[in-house]
Amino acid sequence: MLRYKDGARIRSFRELRAFWREDVKVNQGFWRPGAQALMMYRLGVWQMGLRGRVVRVIALRLYRFLHVVVRNYYGIELSATAQIGRRLHIVHQSGIVLHPQLVTGDDCVIRQGVTLGFTGSSRGRRMVGRRGPVMGNRVEVGAGAVIVGPITIGDDVRIGPNAVVMRSVPSGSVVTAPPARVMSAPPAAGVRRGAGASEEGNQVEEMPRAGND
Repeated sequence: MLRYKDGARIRSFRELRAFWREDVKVNQGFWRPGAQALMMYRLGVWQMGLRGRVVRVIALRLYRFLHVVVRNYYGIELSATAQIGRRLHIVHQSGIVLHPQLVTGDDCVIRQGVTLGFTGSSRGRRMVGRRGPVMGNRVEVGAGAVIVGPITIGDDVRIGPNAVVMRSVPSGSVVTAPPARVMSAPPAAGVRRGAGASEEGNQVEEMPRAGND
């Protein structure tokens, strides 16, 4: 039985393999970037609980190598210090930044271009405002959405594409970005130049000549 929520640790290699199988299934296959990113993450969580020095050093170096590969190749920034729940589905890769202190529930969905970060400034490796968002179960985040700050997103929340969320959201809510405006198409460039030339010509003709006062 998976007990990841108990202290947010993976206590055995058998439990690690169970998480891997679950992540691969929900992300539709081992070769999907989301599956590989989560397998890297679970490995990092598992190695933090190892007691044998030699085994832990080997696992830590493997995790760090895979972390760089996932970040640089797939564009998914995910640290083992985050607390990611079960069956997270990363639909597409690229531009995904997840705060090192992020907490998510189970069965969440994240799409490309999503940022789950903090509000503050960076000073070298030290971050001001370190606490990240806390998300409940079954939260879906649309492409390009930004969720920042020490806020709480309740269960069953739907966050639309390109929405910027900076305050807590109650369970069962839907968050959307401002709708796009429909505007008339501008006139062709030639029409604008012609109209401008005509207006300028009219202005010149209407200007009084010097000495006629």
